[in-house]
Amino acid sequence: MLTAFARLPIRLRLTLAFCLGMAAVMAALGDFLYTRMGTELTRAIDLDLRARAAASVSSLAQRERAPLDAGRGLIDPDESFSQILSPSGDVVETTPAVAAAPMLSPGSTRIVNKPVFLSRRVMGVDDPARLLAMPVRLPGPVPRPAVLVVGAPLGDRSEALHQLLLLLLVGGPLALSASSYAGWLLAGAALRPVERIRREAAAISETEPERRLTVAPVGDELARLTHTLNAMLTRLQEALEREHRFVDLAGHELRTPLALLRIQLELAMARPRERAELEATIRAATAETDRLVGLAEDLLVLARTRGGRLPLRREPVSLEALLTNSADAFRTRAIAQGVTIAVEPPGLPEATADLDPVRLRQVLHNLLDNSLRHSGPSGPGRITLGAEHADGVTYLRVSDQGQGFPRTVLAGPPPDQLPDAQTAGLGLFVVGMIAEAHGGRVTVANQPSGGALVIVTLPASSRPGSQDRDEASVVNRRMNA
Repeated sequence: MLTAFARLPIRLRLTLAFCLGMAAVMAALGDFLYTRMGTELTRAIDLDLRARAAASVSSLAQRERAPLDAGRGLIDPDESFSQILSPSGDVVETTPAVAAAPMLSPGSTRIVNKPVFLSRRVMGVDDPARLLAMPVRLPGPVPRPAVLVVGAPLGDRSEALHQLLLLLLVGGPLALSASSYAGWLLAGAALRPVERIRREAAAISETEPERRLTVAPVGDELARLTHTLNAMLTRLQEALEREHRFVDLAGHELRTPLALLRIQLELAMARPRERAELEATIRAATAETDRLVGLAEDLLVLARTRGGRLPLRREPVSLEALLTNSADAFRTRAIAQGVTIAVEPPGLPEATADLDPVRLRQVLHNLLDNSLRHSGPSGPGRITLGAEHADGVTYLRVSDQGQGFPRTVLAGPPPDQLPDAQTAGLGLFVVGMIAEAHGGRVTVANQPSGGALVIVTLPASSRPGSQDRDEASVVNRRMNA
């Protein structure tokens, strides 16, 4: 039943809930009014009975005749009756309406020692009666104990309560229908801004991602909801732009090695070649294949991200072994280009850091590939790998004597933000992502003597931003070295 209710439109659900709430309130109010009116009517009858009993007792005290007639003017004579009973239950005096039998049984008469109100049937009276019994003393030479009983029928009370119940049963549903209709209109008015927000959100398409929802001037819940939705749209726009930049960048990065690889293969098959020429062509094709493999690994890194973060598997890593193995992997390619790869080991050979070794190798491979591609075959060059570990922070450094970074890269977004296809490569972006996953960052600069310098700062702690040293001081010190 709850599932079926949840499937109803919100406006109908609000109206039904309002209707049920109003029905409960009106039922409770009707019950209160009915009970309260019954109590007040009974209280009014009791007051009349007390007045009549007091008048009768006063007549008995003054030894007046016909004490039961005293006080009958306080109420309609046809609706008043009384008796004086002996302690044994015999009728001493009575009004004509109830003369057929005592209004109290002998057992009830004997226990009356104070004023007592009773509701019961009385012979000679059609409706149930309200009685007041109280002890009195009959006048005479020797005063005798007796019980005075005065009563009044409850027919008028029952009729008044019946009229009230009829009014509640007829007027309650009408009032509930009117209030439910008002609740329907109120729910519609309250949901109208939500419908406006829905229409505006539906109108926002991929062709105009910068469009935002109109915020109401009042600072209510809907205004705050609109601000939240606008913030979400901004994040979606940024994600969409990031996706577009990534597609452009991946296409730009893959286009060049694929084209070069195809050219090399076509040239190799164009005419018979000598062994040396064929080996050179195969080496060039192999280099482009290696570059494609690296790009594929970079794309896999991006595909493994969860919520913008790259999962890591930390373990103790030997910094010297990391640098040496990375340099050896590119030694053959560097020699073919006339470039020397030098390794500056850490101060202590056994220096280790709690990092992800697979991701660190990818960092150094991407940086080495970038340096080799920008060193060029025009003359000898040198690429230097270095590492430093101090105060719980690891610094990886790659410098070269190539063309350096263009101004668009130095003045553009940090390397951990996706660049444009024409300004920086995918490899540097992946380096930034890996550094960010470790809680660190990447700093790029051009050396005064020429060439590029990249410093990757990796805190040993997994908490982002827990850096104990200033990367800028490290960059300045390395540039001035």
